[in-house]
Amino acid sequence: MLAPIEPLQQADLPERAKAFWKMTGPGAVLVGLSLGAGEMVIWPLITAEYGASMIWAAVLGVFLQMWLNIEIGRWAIATGETPYTGFARMWKVYAYAFILLNIAGWLLPGWARISGSALKALIFSPDHDSPDWLWTAITFAGVAAVLFGPKRIYAAVERTISVLIVLIVIGLLYIAVKIATWETIAEMARGLVNFGHIEPGFPHKSLFIAVVFAGAGGTANLFYAFYLRDKQIGMGARIPVLVNPMRDKQESAIQAGYIFSESDDNKRRFRDWMRFVVQDQVLYFWLLNTFTMLLFIFGALAVLHPQGIVPEQGRLIWDEAMILADSIGPSGRYLFLIIGLATLFSTQVTVVDGLARSLADISSMNFKFGRRISQSGLYLWLVVGIILFGVGLTAFLEYKNISGLGFLFNAAYMGGFAMALYTPLLLWMNLRHLPPSARPGKLNIVMMCIATVVYTGFALYCLGSEVSAWLAPADPAAGG
Repeated sequence: MLAPIEPLQQADLPERAKAFWKMTGPGAVLVGLSLGAGEMVIWPLITAEYGASMIWAAVLGVFLQMWLNIEIGRWAIATGETPYTGFARMWKVYAYAFILLNIAGWLLPGWARISGSALKALIFSPDHDSPDWLWTAITFAGVAAVLFGPKRIYAAVERTISVLIVLIVIGLLYIAVKIATWETIAEMARGLVNFGHIEPGFPHKSLFIAVVFAGAGGTANLFYAFYLRDKQIGMGARIPVLVNPMRDKQESAIQAGYIFSESDDNKRRFRDWMRFVVQDQVLYFWLLNTFTMLLFIFGALAVLHPQGIVPEQGRLIWDEAMILADSIGPSGRYLFLIIGLATLFSTQVTVVDGLARSLADISSMNFKFGRRISQSGLYLWLVVGIILFGVGLTAFLEYKNISGLGFLFNAAYMGGFAMALYTPLLLWMNLRHLPPSARPGKLNIVMMCIATVVYTGFALYCLGSEVSAWLAPADPAAGG
């Protein structure tokens, strides 16, 4: 069933001929992926209940993930491959592991259902008697239109996410100006420097989830390699882009990468490409992502927390929108609902795209069945399967009266274990298997080691807590 991966081929790095602003896009798409979970849902919920005292952890989460993304970008521009392939080159079992981690983290339709609920609330109200699965299907139809409308899938995703981010940032800034008070600003500032503080009674598992989802989180950070490759950045310029199989034909199912020799020209070219990755991550993922996340937190702190409102599952966007209507008028309600829908839809698009890309990439590179079909054809069938599964499961869970918000927390929890696995692997791979001039420097090594300690430590703590709870004897007083 497993198939050997072709060795990396020798080739020179392509020359970087464009300025930063003409290549920009991959970091912005990763921001679009980040917005819909920790920024829009998890951290505002925490803030509504506990205030701003722990937002230092949100800022830390984004900062740590920036270093992961830089190392993901390093491998992608040096080889043109995704880290999935690099991991499988070290040990084939990782192909199975990352298929399972992607499915466990992203297949359950948490964003799709909440995105559909936001659309229903915008048009009618969250209590409208139309079924959730119908609105989930409508948002999935929008995802399919984005992915299979234009000829180039990545170009369509980038344009869509860029427009949504502009809308989100402008809308959030308008709301922040309307509701800002010096007291709220001061409380935010105290929370930013309140490093290490954890509110009494706040579960450590929940903190792990919140830190992971402050940013992309889980295997979603690895999606960055796809964006760089399809943007033809670095050695990705030698790899065919993923095309829309409904509008074009892609023959090759295998996209083995390249390695460059240690010539002066290649060293210079790598530094040029690496400079782009660092700028892309600092400007978009770190600064823009942190800024938008703090705006969402600010809204919950100013609107929900003073009134002691902790929204029910699935109602955070609606509850905050209704209070905004009281403070800045009906336009505030509609504006926040539009922002919520744009935020969740941007995540829904990138999750479906990234999950399908990941499973297609791993399958075509590692398994014989994956080489019998083009990667774009495999991507098409995976997207269709993800959408049908999402709509069907939403209908089933709605029938069972089970909320979709738990899926977001499940995705973050599983994503934390994924990050505990691939963070040290990524550092080892870049140090061991890249040319000396492309390997990470001392600062990057230190930051990746810190990230490894954070993610591995939390994962082991959570795993130990789960095992202890499972082994603990039942309380006789709890019996019937």
